[in-house]
Amino acid sequence: MYRYDEFDAAFVKERTSQFSDQVARRLTGELNEDQFRPLRLMNGLYLQLHAYMLRIAVPYGTMSSKQMRMLGKIARDYDRGYGHFTTRQNIQFNWPKLRDIPKILADLASVEMHAIQTSGNCIRNITTDQFAGAAADEIIDPRPVAEILRQWSSLHPEFTFLPRKFKIAMTGSPNDRAAIRFHDIGLQATTSATGEIGWQVWVGGGLGRTPMIGKQISPFVPHEHLLAYLESILRVYNRYGRRDNKYKARIKILVHETGIDTIREQVEEEFAHVKGGVLRLPQEELDRITKYFAAPKYELINQTTVDVAREKILNPAYGRWLERNLNAHRQPGYASLTISLKPIGGAPGDATDRQMEVVADLAERYSFDEIRVTHEQNLVLPHVKLTDLPAIYEVLVAEGLADGNVGQITDMICCPGLDFCALANARSIPLAQDIAKKFASPERQKEIGDLKIKISGCINACGHHHVGHIGILGVEKKGTELYQITVGGDATEHAAIGQILGHGFVVEEVPGVIEKLVDTYIARRQSPAETFIDAYRRLGAEPFKEALYGSA
Repeated sequence: MYRYDEFDAAFVKERTSQFSDQVARRLTGELNEDQFRPLRLMNGLYLQLHAYMLRIAVPYGTMSSKQMRMLGKIARDYDRGYGHFTTRQNIQFNWPKLRDIPKILADLASVEMHAIQTSGNCIRNITTDQFAGAAADEIIDPRPVAEILRQWSSLHPEFTFLPRKFKIAMTGSPNDRAAIRFHDIGLQATTSATGEIGWQVWVGGGLGRTPMIGKQISPFVPHEHLLAYLESILRVYNRYGRRDNKYKARIKILVHETGIDTIREQVEEEFAHVKGGVLRLPQEELDRITKYFAAPKYELINQTTVDVAREKILNPAYGRWLERNLNAHRQPGYASLTISLKPIGGAPGDATDRQMEVVADLAERYSFDEIRVTHEQNLVLPHVKLTDLPAIYEVLVAEGLADGNVGQITDMICCPGLDFCALANARSIPLAQDIAKKFASPERQKEIGDLKIKISGCINACGHHHVGHIGILGVEKKGTELYQITVGGDATEHAAIGQILGHGFVVEEVPGVIEKLVDTYIARRQSPAETFIDAYRRLGAEPFKEALYGSA
């Protein structure tokens, strides 16, 4: 993985020192909260419902054991013993004291981490497929390009104060695991007719109060011109994006109101001016960065498959874990292992200080010192020998991290909600816990199969409810927390926005509502092989709506 060069180290050290002085001035009262707000947001520090929250960047979701151990230390020394992994492949600490922020940032800098550009109207942390560089279906590892984009976008003088925040996601696989069509810019690796690898570019996707699926602006941009093309998009957005209304300031609104054809013409015109200039990426620079992401020194392994059926007979829990949590690896004898942060009754995405340190130890011993954070709020050991799986499983069992539920109904995405967030209208975490308890039975989860539930506590959609197979949105009506249900969302290459079924439900009703939807699916599916989302596409929303509200 990438290691900071001298510029990176100096840049982060200087920013840490600068913000330490700003914090000291806030603590003495020299700066009031209004004056301090833009300064803290530039350094990932939010003021939440009850306390400050610090959001730490994990570029393209990749970190080392040393970095994960530091996160565990910060959780223990400066927070309440846990951290929350987010849908942006970052980590948030919900309870740090303002006086401790400079010490936290100094600790982060010591392991090449920071909180810069995790908030504010700038280019945010660039996300990728959690299996990048390991997946069997991958065209190219997107992380070297993601690192180049990180360097290009960090404190870019023209894009530090955009009309609104700006998010980029990329995947090197035709199977989209990074939700690229729901980002301001989405990049998907592709090949030209001559076999050259480049990027499809999608623009104008997003969730929030106006969910939109991104539109393809270019079918192919070569590596060498990608920076120039993205800069052209950003320049058009910065020039024409609205600043008079923050709810209409995202690029998705510009694309929607102007039209993708006009936006494409404007971008191509800008691109023609910058294409051959300083933003042209030399192959030698791409090669230099790519070396940092060279494949590990894999061993030749005799065991290249796992007999999951046999293991399910010998140890059902272990068999379920193998069945649900492994992803095919490009190297025979290896797999990528997802560690679920969705225990029954737990807060989705949370990990304790000890659990972080245990994952760090496992990565160091069994996964070439590498860990990934997923946008679905889990962790991944990307390069694990099949022969090491039993030993890893035993450690995870002891630490409460061995749930074999990836992709199932209890593997929910969930925002912090009204328990933490000042913007939220309703609680998310307790509802996720109640739903998980209702469907805790492994047999019931197996019967249901693949099903993605996503929960947001407000219209900002940090829980991605619009793209859940079942989405749940918390709203407030006359002082009551209600939950609106959508069905049919999809964040993959088959991108779709869920359809609202009807009026909302009080929190006590929601687990039963989900059960009605699940029972309707099971009763109407053509076979157990037909997933919930496939059944929805065949049946439409009407049977599910009728199950909740009765016939018209």
